[in-house]
Amino acid sequence: MSSNTPLNLSELPIYKKAVEIFTLSQNISSYLNHDLSVLKNDGTEDSSIYFSGDIVQQSVSLAPEILNAELERYSERKYKHIASLKRLTNMLYKNSYRLERSNSNGKDFLPILRSELKKFKKLQRTWLLTL
Repeated sequence: MSSNTPLNLSELPIYKKAVEIFTLSQNISSYLNHDLSVLKNDGTEDSSIYFSGDIVQQSVSLAPEILNAELERYSERKYKHIASLKRLTNMLYKNSYRLERSNSNGKDFLPILRSELKKFKKLQRTWLLTL
């Protein structure tokens, strides 16, 4: 992710936290997939498996939205990226609760993800003041 990133932007605490959240959600998802990919007795799949993919998709978009907001010249477009970042964070939070109701041992890691998201939200508030 950071190979094309200007040096000063990749040093931002909010950017670093976004990368941490992506790594954490990716690891949680792969751990959960082992439990959730098994078919039920009736041949259907566990619907929670989709939420594990959702947390990865949402978390991979965090860092690019931060970069887009930082690099955007016009405030109207900048705020679209900020709104998208807030929306992604909230969806990640909701999907972590949905996954916690799944039938997997990996659900014990989801409170860790939520605590990192809380830290991320605090960093967002501070970061918004600098834009």
